[in-house]
Amino acid sequence: MKLAPQELRTYLLTAVTAQRRRFFQVTATAELFLTTLQENRAKGRFELHAFVIMPDHVHLLLTPAPDVSLEKAAQFIKGGFSFRLKSKMDVWERGYDNRRVVDRAQFDSFLRYVEDNPVRARMVATAAEYPYSSCGRNKLIDPRPSWLTAPPQLTALPQLPVLPQPLVLPQPLVLPD
Repeated sequence: MKLAPQELRTYLLTAVTAQRRRFFQVTATAELFLTTLQENRAKGRFELHAFVIMPDHVHLLLTPAPDVSLEKAAQFIKGGFSFRLKSKMDVWERGYDNRRVVDRAQFDSFLRYVEDNPVRARMVATAAEYPYSSCGRNKLIDPRPSWLTAPPQLTALPQLPVLPQPLVLPQPLVLPD
């Protein structure tokens, strides 16, 4: 299986709480998750491009650091939060869903999906109203990955041969009646 080059490793990651328990409905728990996320980001373990913390799941748009696999980034996030929460119950379902970003259009689509999640769930009227989302909170996220911000490379069109004289088209053939 061919792996994506490091600079193209941006993912939409979704993790669901165990038995869909609404852990993040409690403000202190949602804030603890946000703190865990931001501390791992500050340690340079990943770049965080968008996030939303819903009552029973989270969506993250992130790029792991060059020396961190996606699996390790997920472990830092989920494991770090679980350790801090000190719950006697399971916190997360096993694993997580991930989708690799392939181009700028998909990145933008995933970003809208993440930030509009509370609106689609009818929790708020606008994405910016939701307190546990990256929408409108640029200090909590990193910019779009550089491979998605570079202007598209224009390819030169092949040069057409220069004709020595103007091209003369033949006269249309007129047939007698």
